[in-house]
Amino acid sequence: MPAVLGLNFHHDTAAALVVDGRIYAAEEERWSGDKHNHPTRKGTLTTPTRALHWCLEAAGIEPEDVDAVWAASMRPNPAAGWWLAEEREELAALLPAPLGENLRLLSHHTAHVLSGYLLSGHEHAAGLVIDAGGSSLGSDFGPGRERITGYDLWPDHIDRLHQGMPAVMPGPVGPRRVHSSLGHFYRNLARRVIPPGDEPEGSMMALAAFGDPQRYGAHVRELVRLGDEGAVRIDHPWGSADSSTPLLLDGRAWTADNVAEQPEHKRADLAAAVQEVFAESVVHIARHLQRLTRASTLVFSGGCALNSHLNGQLAADSGFDTLFVAPAPHDAGTAVGAALYGWHYQLGQERVPVPTDAAWGPNPGALPTTTVPPGYHALPHLGLGLPAAVAALLAEHRIVGWVQGQLEFGPRALGHRSILAHPGHATTRDRLNAIKKRASYRPFAPAVLTEHATEWFMSASDPFMNRVATVRRCRADRVAAVIHHDGTARVQSVAADHQGLRDLLEQFRDLTGLPLLLNTSFNRKGAPILRTAEQAVAAAVDLRLDALAVGDTLLLADHVPDPRAASAGTR
Repeated sequence: MPAVLGLNFHHDTAAALVVDGRIYAAEEERWSGDKHNHPTRKGTLTTPTRALHWCLEAAGIEPEDVDAVWAASMRPNPAAGWWLAEEREELAALLPAPLGENLRLLSHHTAHVLSGYLLSGHEHAAGLVIDAGGSSLGSDFGPGRERITGYDLWPDHIDRLHQGMPAVMPGPVGPRRVHSSLGHFYRNLARRVIPPGDEPEGSMMALAAFGDPQRYGAHVRELVRLGDEGAVRIDHPWGSADSSTPLLLDGRAWTADNVAEQPEHKRADLAAAVQEVFAESVVHIARHLQRLTRASTLVFSGGCALNSHLNGQLAADSGFDTLFVAPAPHDAGTAVGAALYGWHYQLGQERVPVPTDAAWGPNPGALPTTTVPPGYHALPHLGLGLPAAVAALLAEHRIVGWVQGQLEFGPRALGHRSILAHPGHATTRDRLNAIKKRASYRPFAPAVLTEHATEWFMSASDPFMNRVATVRRCRADRVAAVIHHDGTARVQSVAADHQGLRDLLEQFRDLTGLPLLLNTSFNRKGAPILRTAEQAVAAAVDLRLDALAVGDTLLLADHVPDPRAASAGTR
């Protein structure tokens, strides 16, 4: 029974274990409570201690049973190839023996792309990874770090055939001997658009739907130039982490420090322009990869692959027949990619089955019905009647916390640690944004039964909620809570074998005629998706949810009628 461990020691710290073709994976933030598990100082390493321990315990193996250990490399700015040995020793020292002795390093971008390709089921694919920065390139490609990497991917070999390091052009403070990145470009501008307290990249993507991209489009296009063979050039400092240099627009200086002073409609216009130019740049690179590889499938990963609007445009305009976005395209996913690399390419094992869910983490434990919080009462042991009872609550526009089965891996709630609601009323969206303390313009995603997806949306959906699709106009008025201002939604398709949402969605469809629900992550503002039943109870009370379902127990607010009579009368 071969076993391979994959690790990420940097932000979004995570561990993944592949044993006998099964994936166990978890992010350290789900134990630490520190979202994205950011080290306190840049460059500081953190070990996914509790995630690693859980993976081994869940698989029922000891450290000495692990055949291979792989981690993504992130050593900055080397002069030559010696840095790999130094980094390996530094990381190995953080692990218990014999795990540290077996540790090997994989390129950050290669770990990213394999977290998608080796789960995609496709034989031949082009791979694209774009983020703020990955591994050092060293003498192979010259100084600098991975920024944009293209691959030709096959079951028996991986070819890196495009290494884009956006050239720095002279800017307002002169040229710099650094390589810009599209990831830094998007984040840099987002910090000038979104006030502190909201996640800048995700919030800017949402705000862009309310803006006019033409207002600042010409100015933003002067910052990013597209060239032959997928080349991208970014003016300094807009492709760096510098968010203090003023961006001059309409005679005003835009910086991260004065973002709250800019009118929201102008911030929306700048967001729209940045989103459009960013998407054009990525499509430009993807088309170059299609010409190089002649593949019909594109696998996309890296931090920029979290941009669901970009992914919708890539699917439509990149020239590929199929787009597969890695289930967890952020840095935590490199742990999965590293483990799968060792499993398939080192040990020669068959690729794992194509997943329709990413429920690779721990179970929540039982709901403590003996300590029910004030204002709630428990309905225990509902068994198979739980989905019908919750569907009845949702049909009455109640908001329900939903904690079922193994924890999902990655940044999206996929129906295991979710807050669910009826998708029909825009007021529900407003109530949820208030509950979660989010900006009013941010949308919520629908989870839809796979077989009904094309009836409601005009393009392909995604089981990992990684791309937007346009809502069919003839159906839009029935799902107002999950439609964004531009008529799109970030759709999660729920397959027949989904262990978290499938039964509930079927029950809700039978009650309401709607095969979809509003699905958002179960967490407080600024905190990661919760892990345990105890955390769920505390959060449900804090967020004032109408009900909480854990296992086969329903925790019901005292002001909410018992849903079992309603569900029994309609079945």
